[in-house]
Amino acid sequence: MFDPTSWSGLFIAYVRALGWSIVAAVGFAFGVGIALKVFDWLSTDIDEWEEIKKGNIGVSLIFISLILMVGLLVYKVI
Repeated sequence: MFDPTSWSGLFIAYVRALGWSIVAAVGFAFGVGIALKVFDWLSTDIDEWEEIKKGNIGVSLIFISLILMVGLLVYKVI
C-alpha cells in the first residue's frame, strides 16, 4: 500500500482518478451509443434523426431523456 500523505502517494491517487475518469467517459460514450442505436431499431415507424433535423422538439426531448437516463445508469454502475 502507498502512503497517501507523500508526494508519490498523491501522484498515484491522481493517476488512479484520471484512469477512472477515462473509463467512465468511454463507458458513457458506448452506453449512449448503444442505447440510441437500440432505440432507433425499436422505433421503425419514424426516422428520428430526420425529425430532429426538421426541428421536432418532441423527438429531441425523447433523445435527451434517453441520454440522461443512460448517463445515470452508467454513473451508478461505474
